[in-house]
Amino acid sequence: MGILNVTPDSFSDGGKYQSVEDTVSQARLMISQGADIIDIGAQLTRPMASRISPEEEHDRLIPVLEAILKLPEAEGKLMSVDTFYSQVASEAVSKGAHLVNDVSGGQLDSKMLDVVVELKVTYVAMHMRGNPSTMQNSENLQYGDVCKDVASELCMRARDAELSGIPAWKIIIDPGIGFSKKKEDNLDILMGLPTIRTEISKKSLAVSHAPLLIGPSRKRFLGDICSHSAASDRDPATVASVTLIWMCSNLGV
Repeated sequence: MGILNVTPDSFSDGGKYQSVEDTVSQARLMISQGADIIDIGAQLTRPMASRISPEEEHDRLIPVLEAILKLPEAEGKLMSVDTFYSQVASEAVSKGAHLVNDVSGGQLDSKMLDVVVELKVTYVAMHMRGNPSTMQNSENLQYGDVCKDVASELCMRARDAELSGIPAWKIIIDPGIGFSKKKEDNLDILMGLPTIRTEISKKSLAVSHAPLLIGPSRKRFLGDICSHSAASDRDPATVASVTLIWMCSNLGV
C-alpha cells in the first residue's frame, strides 16, 4: 500500500503533494515500485490535528482520486480513501474507490457503517481511542495489556461493522500504530502481532480471519527509537519494522 497525503502539513512528507500533478506523479512512482493499493488521505490525523470539514476534505481528495484512476498504470490497482466522513466515502466510491479506510472504526460518523453497507466495498476499521485531537490524552493511553486490550477493542469495532451489515470477508482490521499509543505500546504491538491474532480468535472466529493492516511508516516512535526527528530520516527504521511484520505474517499473522 502506497500512502498519498494530500494535506498541507503532513508529518511524513511535509505537504509535498499539494497539486494534482504532483500527486499523480507520486502515485505513478508508487505503482512502478510495486504498490497494489494507493491510499489517499486529505485529513490530518496526527496527534492534536485540527479537523477539516467534509467539504474541504472532499475538495482535496476527489480531484486526486479521479486523476489517478485515469492513469493506465492504475488499471487493476485498488484505490483506498482515508476518511471518517461517510459523505466523502460515498462520493469517493462513486468515483471509483475500492476501499474505505476509517481511522475511527466508525466512531466519528454514526452514518459511516450504514453507508459502507450500501457501497458494498471493503472497510478498514482501525483502533483509536477518542479522536485525533484527544487520542494522546492520558486517559486514552491507559492499557492493562496493550495487545489484549487493542484486540478486544478491535473486535468490538469489527462486530459493529458486521452487525451493520458489512460482510466479515469485507472487513480489514488495523491495530492503529501511533494512534492512542505510547512508544512502548507501538513496539509491544509490533512484537505482539501473533498475540493480537490469538486474542481475536478467542473472541470471534469470523474476525480472526480478517486481514491485518499495519502502518508504521515514518511514525514518531521510530524516530524516538533511532533519534531521528526528521520523518524523511526514518525510512531505515520503517524498513526494519515492515520486515518484522513480514516475519510475523509467515507465522500466520
